Amino acid sequence: MSTKVPSSPEVVIQATRGFHLVAWRDIYAYRDLLWLLVWRDFVARYKQTALGPIWHIAQPLVTTVIFTVIFSHVAALSTNDLPPTLFYLCGLLAWNYFSQTFTSTSSALVANANLFGKVYFPRLVVPLAGVFSNFISFLIQFVTFLVFLVLYRLGHPAATCGLGWSALLLPLLLVQLACLSLGVGLWLAALTAKFRDFAVLSGFIIQLWMYVTPVIYPLTQVPSQWRLVAAINPVTVPVECFRVMLLGNGYISFHLFAVSIAATVFALFTGLLIFERVEKTFVDIV
Repeated sequence: MSTKVPSSPEVVIQATRGFHLVAWRDIYAYRDLLWLLVWRDFVARYKQTALGPIWHIAQPLVTTVIFTVIFSHVAALSTNDLPPTLFYLCGLLAWNYFSQTFTSTSSALVANANLFGKVYFPRLVVPLAGVFSNFISFLIQFVTFLVFLVLYRLGHPAATCGLGWSALLLPLLLVQLACLSLGVGLWLAALTAKFRDFAVLSGFIIQLWMYVTPVIYPLTQVPSQWRLVAAINPVTVPVECFRVMLLGNGYISFHLFAVSIAATVFALFTGLLIFERVEKTFVDIV
């Protein structure tokens, strides 16, 4: 009696035609690869280091100490009557997630060129892995911030700074930061694929970007006539919102928020568009 051997599933790879901004079905099909890359990015970042994951805590803490000494005590910049340590640590929460995701996304094509040339999978999986792996780092730093906030409140019972009900909206801000860093990072990844100068320029861009973002100063220090211009930098509003939600102190208006959202949507849409065009011929020009 003969037995029929079940046929293996057939996989068809074909060129895409027309306008396809994001192939969500393909990304979902390769979700296992996505989570594998997420874990790879998180583990490899501090592999073979003495402190390992502790660096996720040490880096923002050391930066906060330097900011407190230089900008609060030496330069005497205002912190809106907030404790300098909490002020800078809170601002760095939002900024670090954006900057780390931007950096990993901008190098996604060049850093994984060998992998792209050997096997097919949706190229957008690699930048998305950076978005999620940096979210793990954010969670570690967020817990660190909460520890410092609790310790401060225990030492200063009369202090008014702290979490409010608006903190429940924090995930929405993280989504905005993820979309923004992904969109801008994809722009730079596409440019770096053709012009390697942008690989060096990305570090310079992120350094300058931090100083035009209210990380070391509150938005209230910006003259009122320039605040709408400052909101064109879409990281400005999320950083200020973090302080409003987590410390109960900051300045936000509907107009500033609307400008920030519009800039984020523009960056994400155009970033996905240029990435979709470049990924088709990237392996041939790398």
